[in-house]
Amino acid sequence: MTEISLTNRTLPEIFQHTVTTFPDRPSLNYVGKEPTTYKELGEKVNRVASFLHDSGVGPGDRVAILSENSPNWGVAYFGITSIKAIAVPILNDFHATEIHHILRHSGAVALFVSERLYHKVEEFDLKSLNAVILIDNLSVIPSDWGREHLRRLYSEGSRELQRIKHMALKKAGYLNETIHKDDPASIIYTSGTTGHSKGVVLTHGSIVSNAVATIQVVSVEEKDRMLSILPLPHVYECTLGLVLPVMAGAAVYYVSKPPTAAVLVPALQKVQPTHVLSVPLIIEKMYKGRILPEIRKKSAVRTAYKVPALRKMINRKAGRKLMQTFGGKLKFFGIGGAALAPDVEQFLQEARFPYAIGYGLTETSPLVSGIHPNHTRILAVGKLLPGVEVRIDKQDPDSSEGEILVRGPLLMKEYYRDPELTAQTIDENGWLKTGDLGSFDKDGYLYIKGRLKNMILGPSGENIYPEAIESVLHRSDYVLESLVYKQNNRLVARAHLNYEKLDDEFTSKGYSATQMREHIKKLLISIRDEANNNVSTFSRLAEVIEQSEPFEKTPTQKIKRYLYVDSE
Repeated sequence: MTEISLTNRTLPEIFQHTVTTFPDRPSLNYVGKEPTTYKELGEKVNRVASFLHDSGVGPGDRVAILSENSPNWGVAYFGITSIKAIAVPILNDFHATEIHHILRHSGAVALFVSERLYHKVEEFDLKSLNAVILIDNLSVIPSDWGREHLRRLYSEGSRELQRIKHMALKKAGYLNETIHKDDPASIIYTSGTTGHSKGVVLTHGSIVSNAVATIQVVSVEEKDRMLSILPLPHVYECTLGLVLPVMAGAAVYYVSKPPTAAVLVPALQKVQPTHVLSVPLIIEKMYKGRILPEIRKKSAVRTAYKVPALRKMINRKAGRKLMQTFGGKLKFFGIGGAALAPDVEQFLQEARFPYAIGYGLTETSPLVSGIHPNHTRILAVGKLLPGVEVRIDKQDPDSSEGEILVRGPLLMKEYYRDPELTAQTIDENGWLKTGDLGSFDKDGYLYIKGRLKNMILGPSGENIYPEAIESVLHRSDYVLESLVYKQNNRLVARAHLNYEKLDDEFTSKGYSATQMREHIKKLLISIRDEANNNVSTFSRLAEVIEQSEPFEKTPTQKIKRYLYVDSE
């Protein structure tokens, strides 16, 4: 990839660079549809930019995007940022009241919304906005239209659509020259597990610098293909799954239906992606739900699996099958957003699956550390990206652990309209307090121990990390999710069990309801005892409690700990 100027890194600059350099390469597309070239994508972005400009959207104005992943999501994003306006991506899983709060708090003047999600904003005062655009076909929703008219607009388009379609770009070139790397490009409202959303202001420079640094670690070229399966409003997918491949001139593919296994498997076969970004939950479900049961189907294989040398051979064979499931061309499977279960990582490494784990935050655009698949190290989250500084604050002399502080061009500008929280998070020397506990090994690999606010003090002042105990609990085939916390001076855990596996066992054995309950009671004791055999004495659990329903989670699939811990 051609090096981009180090002085003027902005989203319009990298976009126009790609349109000029790779005009005939496929850009953002739906799986199975006729590919759109970067030249065609550039024309579409320019038309949207002109329409927004003519609708009164100017520099610094906020424009929200509420939509599933699609090629037009990227069109909206680059169209907004090319006129110096600020994109406000909204996670689809937010409740309507929270979406309304974001629209008000951000002061959005325009909105791109999909037909499927329009119901979440139809009670909002849409007449207060300069424009509401149906992102599915880039048609404008008239201010006096309700949901009953939307289906026709969705299927047929409107006169306004033709206006956008044929409008020539007039001023975007002039505006590009006025955009600087320190200008805000996006406000991302996080859904932290404390229940309060914060608007993270990312600049053109922070986003682009993070993409440039990442591409030096993870090689992406114009012939590469990405399949996008994570929500684009999450900065992880937006920076690394949209901005980075666009910068490289690579192709990105989207599925037009919710990304279930039935949808993704054929999509993987068709696209044969070279790069995929994921969260641990996806690969953990594949391992526990498909790979492990297949390995344990035959008694001879189960026995062999207990021998390390034979286990590696079995995992290698399973890895080849897994590669074929992903289309056979995969070079990079990035995992982020949460900790990966150690047993799953051991499988991926022994299977020679091209996985890599990184660490980052919304406030860091997002990636702080990462690694190429050839250099992964069990339990580590890679090495620092070029240009990123990390300091371990209040380092424990014995464990070398402390709070991770980050500094560099990847940092957010501020929390939107919250100077007090900004000052609490970024100190006078420019260090961002992550709230995460970690340490480095002698080779520069970073290890995450858990969240500072989740840490529990043991009976003699020991530091107990709930996440570490939870990772041990997750080794059990019967535990899908868990939460460790302190209750009445005892360390306890809630566990959501693999009820599909249990139902199969109960059915095969003909258990009655009473026998089922008794079995689960004994199982919870067994899970507790097994975990206690693998943790420090001060981290042992007094009890494992059944969590019959899945834990309530944020839109980024993190458990809302405060709902279960603070109420105890």
